[in-house]
Amino acid sequence: MFMKKNFKKITAALGAVAFGVAATATVANADTLYTVQSGDTLSSISQKFANDNSLVQTLAQQNNIQDINKIYVGQQLVVKTDGQATDVQTTAQPAAQATTQSAAAQTSQTTSTAYGSEADAKAWIAAHESGNNYGARNGQYIGKYQLSAAYLNGDYSPANQERVADQYVAGRYGSWTNAKQHWLSNGWY
Repeated sequence: MFMKKNFKKITAALGAVAFGVAATATVANADTLYTVQSGDTLSSISQKFANDNSLVQTLAQQNNIQDINKIYVGQQLVVKTDGQATDVQTTAQPAAQATTQSAAAQTSQTTSTAYGSEADAKAWIAAHESGNNYGARNGQYIGKYQLSAAYLNGDYSPANQERVADQYVAGRYGSWTNAKQHWLSNGWY
């Protein structure tokens, strides 16, 4: 009789522990925090998790994304590992947090000719285009300002990216502030 009681207690304790571990494992693996990388789209993220585009609308709705064509480097999305999106705060991280150490080191080595509000607008565009990463690539677009490879003429150095970006913006928009306004209106510059 004494042995039966102990056996029942031990069995119950082991069962509770096993159930707790199983429940914890299920909860821990239920969601995946995904940080948007340069070149990502909701479609490509859906492909990664569901192997098709079925999650695009769900990701947008559950993560409060108003325009499915606008997501930002450093933005964090929560996706259930079974392919279902779940609620999340989708504020893009400040560029300083989204950059890698090597990109930050490259940034400090290169000076810009923009000052004041122009420098702020230029930094804002770089943060939204590439997370301030000189090595970022998105198809034919390269670097911190996501310039066409044709504009860079094979020289992807930080100094050339800065020089060409300044020339491009001056020629097309007249100022970095105007380029930022265009970006805000259209999602690109």
